[in-house]
Amino acid sequence: MSAPSLSENEQKALLRRAARWRLVALLLECPREGWGEQLAGLTSEARDRQLAKAVRWARREASVELYHTTFGPGGPARVREVACGDWVQPGLRIARLLGLYEAFGYRPALSEPPDHVAVEAGFVAYLHLKACYAMTQGRPPEAELALQTARNFALEHLSRFAESLAEQLSTGPVRYLRLAGEALRRRVRLEHAAPAARGTRRDCREAR
Repeated sequence: MSAPSLSENEQKALLRRAARWRLVALLLECPREGWGEQLAGLTSEARDRQLAKAVRWARREASVELYHTTFGPGGPARVREVACGDWVQPGLRIARLLGLYEAFGYRPALSEPPDHVAVEAGFVAYLHLKACYAMTQGRPPEAELALQTARNFALEHLSRFAESLAEQLSTGPVRYLRLAGEALRRRVRLEHAAPAARGTRRDCREAR
């Protein structure tokens, strides 16, 4: 019996979730050439009012200098996972992250450390895209694995510092970063609220 394929609506829902996570990742990375165009291109796919608002403000406010003032040494916010916990062996955690990325073929273009929030949020987005592709190719088990890994990763890694990062940004003067921090917190909270996966098609229908 052939494997079930995704309907057009299910594909759109899964791609929408990927676009939302990718937008969060982009908003929390350092602006670079083509960054604004990437944000604009993803906004219509994400269909999220809060993220669209963050993008509008990012295109007005964002700069490399402002980013480093916020996240660099002495800045008010911390964007690395190992900086937000009392890790006895931070190097081991980094090694595990690298191993997980390698297992799924994730190679971020960013030069940031693997525990940077933009790299981690980008990984969740990548896994959603990977799940969608696997389903369109008739490989449901691979899609299930990618989606479950995305949820587990958000809960195990991003949830450790999403709340604190959002709080750190909430009192800052940069409006787009305040909105980006809140968007990250909202995405992670949605993963906490969601029941454990019971099937890829059900996950694909969710349009959070």
